[in-house]
Amino acid sequence: MEPTVPDQTYNVLFLCTGNSARSILGEALMNKMGGGRFRAYSAGSQPKGEVHPMSLEVLDSFGYPTDGLRSKNWSEFTKPGAPEFDFIFTVCDNAAGESCPVWPGKPLTAHWGVEDPAAVEGDGQRQAFVDALSYLKRRIELFLMLPLQSIDEMSVRSKLAAIGREEGASAKAKES
Repeated sequence: MEPTVPDQTYNVLFLCTGNSARSILGEALMNKMGGGRFRAYSAGSQPKGEVHPMSLEVLDSFGYPTDGLRSKNWSEFTKPGAPEFDFIFTVCDNAAGESCPVWPGKPLTAHWGVEDPAAVEGDGQRQAFVDALSYLKRRIELFLMLPLQSIDEMSVRSKLAAIGREEGASAKAKES
């Protein structure tokens, strides 16, 4: 039996202010879980310039590839030749409130905010990253179950917002 080739590959962008933790986790999760149907990227409005070491440690410990993950500015994706996105998810409340660039195409957007694991210092930090990974993984699992090709845009928008209110949602995500 031949492997099935996806009908369409969707481009997904995860946005956060610093692009060092949550958006990086989202990118790595979607690239593995999307099984070739999705190509994920991440960026930040004010990138830290490096991926938080605990992001890489936690991803690696759960078997998610970390090659190529880097902290980058969202302006990188507004230049000619950049991927055109089908979906854009903000994963921090600050990014959700910022004025985003105009993205080519008509990406569907949603706020999937989770609390910043990098804000946790000391002994609880690793667990905060594991929790953030778990919350984002659940959102991506729900997203991947949507029959994207057979439901209308308004229904997709509604379902994306509902996914963002799942367990572990930040205060702003609960409101959207």
